[in-house]
Amino acid sequence: MLSEKGFLREFLRLSLPFWQSENKTEIQRLTLALFGLTVLQIVIAVVITEWSANLFNALENRSMSGVWTQVGLIILIFIGNIAVTVTHFKIKRKLQLDWRDWLTTKLIAQWMNEGRHYLVTHIQQNQNSYNNPDGRIAEDVRIATESAIDLAHSLIFCSLLLISFTKILWSLSGVVTLNLGFFEMPIYGHLVWLALFYAAGASVLGWWIGKPLTQATDGRQTVEANFRFGLVNARENSLAISLVHGEYTEQNRFYSLFADIIEAWQRQTNAWSHILMFTSGHSVLLMAFPILVSSPRFVLGSITLGGLMQSAQAFQQMTSALSWPVDNMAKIAEWRASVERVLGLVHSLDKLEMEIANRDPHRIQRVKTDKNVLKLRKLCVVRLDGVVCVDKLDIQIKAGERILVTGNAFTGSKLFKAIVGFWPWGEGLIELPADEVCFVPPRPYLPMGTLRQAICYPLQESDINQAELEEKLELVGLSELRAMLDDEVESWDTAFSREQQQRLGAVRLLLQQPKWILLQQSFDSLDSDGEIAILRLICQELPKSAILTITHESRAEAFHQRRIVL
Repeated sequence: MLSEKGFLREFLRLSLPFWQSENKTEIQRLTLALFGLTVLQIVIAVVITEWSANLFNALENRSMSGVWTQVGLIILIFIGNIAVTVTHFKIKRKLQLDWRDWLTTKLIAQWMNEGRHYLVTHIQQNQNSYNNPDGRIAEDVRIATESAIDLAHSLIFCSLLLISFTKILWSLSGVVTLNLGFFEMPIYGHLVWLALFYAAGASVLGWWIGKPLTQATDGRQTVEANFRFGLVNARENSLAISLVHGEYTEQNRFYSLFADIIEAWQRQTNAWSHILMFTSGHSVLLMAFPILVSSPRFVLGSITLGGLMQSAQAFQQMTSALSWPVDNMAKIAEWRASVERVLGLVHSLDKLEMEIANRDPHRIQRVKTDKNVLKLRKLCVVRLDGVVCVDKLDIQIKAGERILVTGNAFTGSKLFKAIVGFWPWGEGLIELPADEVCFVPPRPYLPMGTLRQAICYPLQESDINQAELEEKLELVGLSELRAMLDDEVESWDTAFSREQQQRLGAVRLLLQQPKWILLQQSFDSLDSDGEIAILRLICQELPKSAILTITHESRAEAFHQRRIVL
């Protein structure tokens, strides 16, 4: 957890660019409008205390005309308060949404950029600063931005409230003479001093009581995110779980994750209960204390009934303003926990960018060239445990060549990831061709949306001809899916078997027609004849494409000109 000073510095570094972004004129205009409306809210609060004093004075004097005057005034105050409150609410919500939109866009752009989402999970040593990025972007960014504006508004409101009602309370306090026996001491603004001491004592006590809540809230958010991720992961792999009858193991894992939630809930409940014990007593005492303190002056005739009620209201407003840290303790705890989780993701991504920018000579170097050749120069690939799995590999692959990569499939996958830039551990140089290299993993990614969109990914569906798409589906043996192209399913991963998914990967490959292809056991779920048929189809449809293939199918060598043994 960051120190108070370090946390504020990091939060300002995260948030200030929003107010200097390309829409800064609109953002600053909304901010000024929000501040102006906050001032109007203070004005209305002051006017209400004056109105209350005048009303009670009219009642004390039994003046019916005075009462009717206050009735007319309260109608005006009523209309003005509604207009200011609603306008303030809409502008605040607009500013909150704009800030969340800006920060979400920024994080997604940095996270989903050239494999950063994959690399950051392997390069960062402290995984706690990165886990559950989906929750950090979707939920923690929301809390960090919305609560920041809520807290900033309430802090400014309370500061202005304090300034306004301190002056009012000072004038209403008058002078109280304290008789100490041997001399008398006049006390000016005694209600102000009482309010200061009362609020200071309550704030210090409340802050001390509520301090454990920050850690408890952060812990609960973490375990909630872990539980949610576990459920999503099981849903995405439901077929694999069913095939190995892993339901009982998954249930126990879920129970264990939920047990962490129960424990975190109890810690947060204990922290909350201590705060509620304090705040419930504090609210009752705040209601009665100023009236009891000022009542002797009313009984002695030093102040009117209106002055008594105005003094009580001014005291309550002033102590409420001074009690801002106590009243907002829970929200501050939740906000800080979310901000620190967002900062953890930002720091991980920033650290990754620095490592990429400052090329380590003991990392694999990748260089883009304008040549139609893929060269590996003295390439050394190292596993995370330091074991060398590829040592000083020198090879040149020309356009249209087909090479079978045999030996250790695990090592082959590391080699492929090094070529596309997702495995930087090792040494040597990779000279990339001018055209993009297409990596086809064992399970293709099928995003949400229609089946047509999933097949065409990452291209737009408008880029693919309908007749061509239907032709490719028939070629790979999925002609029955032609009627489903515009269907939309929550998860295509669970709708199709692994074999169907791999065949859809072949359709995508045939549609996109890349010049350089890396096939990593891309059709291993098919039977032997099925895999050979797909490989033959790819070679026939993409005769000018260079292909590097990892497969356990022995007959695949017939479709390749040479091989690399790892």
